[in-house]
Amino acid sequence: MPNKYILAINPGSTSTKVAIFLEEESILKKNIFHTAEELSPFKRIIEQHEFREKMIFQFLKENSFDTHLLAAVVGRGGLLTPMKSGTYRVSDAMIEYLKHTQLEHASNLGAILAHDIARTVGIEAYIVDPVVVDEMEDIARITGFPEIQRISIFHALNQKAAARQAAKKLQKKYEECHLIVAHLGGGISIGAHRRGAVVDVNNALNGDGPFAPERAGSLPSWSLVELALSGKYDQQTLKKKITGQGGIVAHLHTNDMRRVEELVKDGDRRAELIYRSMAYNIAKEIASLAPVLEGRIDAIVITGGIAFDNDFVDLIRRRIDFLAPLIILPGEDEMAALTQGALRVLQGEEEARTWTANSGGKSV
Repeated sequence: MPNKYILAINPGSTSTKVAIFLEEESILKKNIFHTAEELSPFKRIIEQHEFREKMIFQFLKENSFDTHLLAAVVGRGGLLTPMKSGTYRVSDAMIEYLKHTQLEHASNLGAILAHDIARTVGIEAYIVDPVVVDEMEDIARITGFPEIQRISIFHALNQKAAARQAAKKLQKKYEECHLIVAHLGGGISIGAHRRGAVVDVNNALNGDGPFAPERAGSLPSWSLVELALSGKYDQQTLKKKITGQGGIVAHLHTNDMRRVEELVKDGDRRAELIYRSMAYNIAKEIASLAPVLEGRIDAIVITGGIAFDNDFVDLIRRRIDFLAPLIILPGEDEMAALTQGALRVLQGEEEARTWTANSGGKSV
């Protein structure tokens, strides 16, 4: 069997992460940073793809890597329509959708970059578990307003990878497990995983669940309506306060949880209160999913960058460890998770899915 080299691409707002894997082993990687000056000529994120593509080819050239060795290219999935979990073949329809969507996000470039590079050597390009993965049950979508449904936007890539890793520790298949997975990063998503499907999860992007380093989370609706109609903020400003300028950064003027940890250790009582409150709210959200799994929980999985903070994790642990054993998997290795998704297809463990604009999640 020939060696399977895979190029993984993960575009962020100010950087493009690239890595080459030999099957599951990372052999080359780089985080290519883009300055504000470099990005300033582009009015929309999608216009950056040729600029970023040149940077990727430059990385490959600098490392004398022959692209003809590649078995596949895999990119971070973007804001497509809701879809089932899995590895998706990048298609012309997907590219056209991403080029014309009004939803701006750097991850929209992932499929386009992967497709362009794969095409130069005649191989397939894939995306894996984008943030719009939707496996929610219909009962979880209902709110008290018929006009408003709960939707699934979460850290699907890392949650699924962490869940699979936890299942291995439990000596089970992921599809056999009942797990609650909490991704703790700049945004926080907490999902109930039942036998391989995330049947309930908070909308981690724009207004659901616990507050996070950069997001306000769920808010008292009456007060939010009054604020929205007060004339103090326009719509766009208020949306930014909810996503990007809410949570820890609104309270403590930093989105760096390492700095918050330092403030707490230095005796800052205000910082300690906010720090403890975020852990308290995360614990509440985790516990709220126990009924979703009818109390049958194999493990609670804590992952993401904040999981490196043992003191913070302990604040959560003391409130929830009566529910199930905790498995702590600090950090997030999205490059490895992307590669593993492509590799499952290349090794015949999983069939590549085909995306269409109306092939996604359920609705009621």
